[in-house]
Amino acid sequence: MTQPNQDTTRDRIEAELVAPLLALELDVEAVEITPAGKRRVLRVAVDKDGGVTLDDVAEATREVNRVLDESDVMGEQPYTLEVTSRGVDRPLTLERHWRRNTGRLVKLTTADGTTLTGRILTAGPESATVEVDGAEREVRYADATKALVQVEFNRPATAAEPDGDQDGDQDGDQDDDQDGDGDEITDENTDESGEDA
Repeated sequence: MTQPNQDTTRDRIEAELVAPLLALELDVEAVEITPAGKRRVLRVAVDKDGGVTLDDVAEATREVNRVLDESDVMGEQPYTLEVTSRGVDRPLTLERHWRRNTGRLVKLTTADGTTLTGRILTAGPESATVEVDGAEREVRYADATKALVQVEFNRPATAAEPDGDQDGDQDGDQDDDQDGDGDEITDENTDESGEDA
């Protein structure tokens, strides 16, 4: 169970990162702090329209390091920073999650306990249109208690992916995050003397 002071630290980190990462056109999707021996692991998940590239992750890592170096939020205990893309294993909870996954297959549970699997056709401010068994169904985000993107190895091309680029990364290199972990860069936090911070 997460300790209250860890929750406070996580919330402070997220608050400090939102604006600098938004300047890079990146949204902060999750901040997690977990103990790892004498160190801690700080994981920051980011996302953006069109998907996150390794270059985006590298740039975000530099910016997160800069922000944390100028802040005392992590205290003096050493930590390892991991900046990653959102990954498909995180639930769809916001409009932008649904919009960014248009064309993908999603498995969702509604407030009345119904489980559906369908393809996201469109995503508006309050609801998405999902094709379920050949019929279109409107799903209000507030009514979806759980929604997860399903990994497809032979996903059909959609209007959002005109060239048959089935992983939605706009370059056709088939680097879809099949394992759901996201693209990731890890950075050990050290101070200017080279000692662990």
